[in-house]
Amino acid sequence: MAQRIEVKDLNIFYGSFRAVADVSMHIAPRSVTALIGPSGCGKSTFLRTLNRMHEVIPGARVEGTVEVDGTDLYGADVDPVAVRRQVGMVFQRPNPFPTMSIAENVLAGVRLNNRRISKTDAADLVEQSLTHANLWTEVKDRLDRPGSSLSGGQQQRLCIARAIAVKPQVLLMDEPCSALDPISTLAIEDLIAELKDDYTIVIVTHNMQQAARVSEKTAFFNVEGTGKPGRLIEMDDTRTMFSSPSQKATEDYISGRFG
Repeated sequence: MAQRIEVKDLNIFYGSFRAVADVSMHIAPRSVTALIGPSGCGKSTFLRTLNRMHEVIPGARVEGTVEVDGTDLYGADVDPVAVRRQVGMVFQRPNPFPTMSIAENVLAGVRLNNRRISKTDAADLVEQSLTHANLWTEVKDRLDRPGSSLSGGQQQRLCIARAIAVKPQVLLMDEPCSALDPISTLAIEDLIAELKDDYTIVIVTHNMQQAARVSEKTAFFNVEGTGKPGRLIEMDDTRTMFSSPSQKATEDYISGRFG
């Protein structure tokens, strides 16, 4: 069951430096939300707070709330590992575990969470996850080959299969196509369109056309200058953002006048 996300008055700090300031947004379930903006505006940092991945950096902390279906991810009794099970992440560069086979890569997250799984259930989960990631027909005869033997686009779909194998409700994607060729990019975009039937998806992208193609909502982040925090400038239906944004900075960015 895909879930809604409510972010209220979120400030993100690294030590004393405030990297992102005063973000509030509603992310609807079973939809794709694109985060756009120039480099250094805090969009990837913000994305990582949605599953507490930013906490791997020493000194990182947040003020404000991030609620997934009414539960504050930063509540005192909330386990960050449980959060990351519920909110999966796909990174910019495909990162299959090089020493693991394709099948082992799919099961890696499940095993990491100490879930006992029978051989039959494991085989079913591998097929189901790879099918869901539109990769099964391409790899079903070589599941014991290393994940690193696949092409870049296939590796990224393998990483998506690995993320969905643990059955999250939310999928975060940090520029998932930036290292891929146009054909692989199209395959990932088609996959995103299918996955939103089951997941709430938030994607960071520098590709304006991609944001326009894959998302229902777009959020534009910007930064006033070096040492200043990134801020959410506006968020609206993607069509509106790309045809008549309410802020001049958004229009300048989308039209390529800066960033």
